[in-house]
Amino acid sequence: MNFKDIVKSRYAVKKFDGRQLPQEKVDELLELIRYSASSFGLQPYKIKVISDKKTKEELAPASWNQPQITSCSHLLVFCAYTDIKNRIIQYGKLMKNNGAKPESIKGFTDMTSGYEAKMSDDAKLVWAQKQVYIALGNAINGAKALGFDSCPMEGFNAEEYSKILKLPKNIVPTVICAIGYAADTPRPKIRYEKEDLFF
Repeated sequence: MNFKDIVKSRYAVKKFDGRQLPQEKVDELLELIRYSASSFGLQPYKIKVISDKKTKEELAPASWNQPQITSCSHLLVFCAYTDIKNRIIQYGKLMKNNGAKPESIKGFTDMTSGYEAKMSDDAKLVWAQKQVYIALGNAINGAKALGFDSCPMEGFNAEEYSKILKLPKNIVPTVICAIGYAADTPRPKIRYEKEDLFF
């Protein structure tokens, strides 16, 4: 399936058939997500991968009891990671491990540290959440490319998710994505005409 067909055939599944995805397929998808683009390459997010029935059932009430939560194979909880300063330090180490010159590492960390220092806590969260959505794009198209389905969802209570999953304050649930095999039928796609979108 070429990329055009993936984009046109992918849809937000409303119910999955409950089958578990093979672990190798899940691992392939996670690798596609790992390669997502992000500002400065910092990837300021963490993704909680949930496959056990008990946790999904606990999360269902905090997700308005939408059937995707309990019928999916895996639930990916995309979280903004707001400790940007630590991310910059980690990235500097990655640069060193990949053979970057000390002056390149210093130039990068100085630049990104200056950017981070000017941001309020709220701005850091918003910026990290923007990067989350780029990664989500790889998740939904990647799932279709690998032969299964997905449903990106904003309909959940982030505070309740944090409590149930025992997440620290610097890891903020932003969007979730259920993946698995569809048990419903896609409706025809309704999209605005290009004249309404591009000018």
